[in-house]
Amino acid sequence: MLIPSASTPVVCDMTGAPDTAHERLREFQMLFARFLIARERTSRGIRFRLRAEAGLEEHVRDLAAREQACCPFYAFDVTARDGQVLWECAVGDDETARAVLEEFFLLPETTATAPAELQGRLAATGLVFTETDAEADADAGVGTGTHAEGTPPSP
Repeated sequence: MLIPSASTPVVCDMTGAPDTAHERLREFQMLFARFLIARERTSRGIRFRLRAEAGLEEHVRDLAAREQACCPFYAFDVTARDGQVLWECAVGDDETARAVLEEFFLLPETTATAPAELQGRLAATGLVFTETDAEADADAGVGTGTHAEGTPPSP
């Protein structure tokens, strides 16, 4: 896993994303509710342990790629072993990036939070958000729902 340098901007830019921040949050909520076994801190960052199921590793890889595309200060590595999908997450040596990583670690608990409240918590760490007006409208509840690519495999 190649960890970005500390000079990488701590920005979440979803202007080119195929989903909105609200849809992504719902995707994390479904993923953790259905598959999370455990989470832990590592020497380089954090790790989510997910119960492996057909298609889950590919789904987590896709989610990690979309997350890294909008938040380039993250480094992700997704592997599967012993019936688990392991999602490793790390950031460079930057105080704001580490604070955002801590919020990422807390996502299994905070995904039930209203999107605006969670975005406020992330903004309080220093994370800067960029989104289009359509994304902001969707995040406010005007959107059409989760895209097919944002749906974890069925049990």
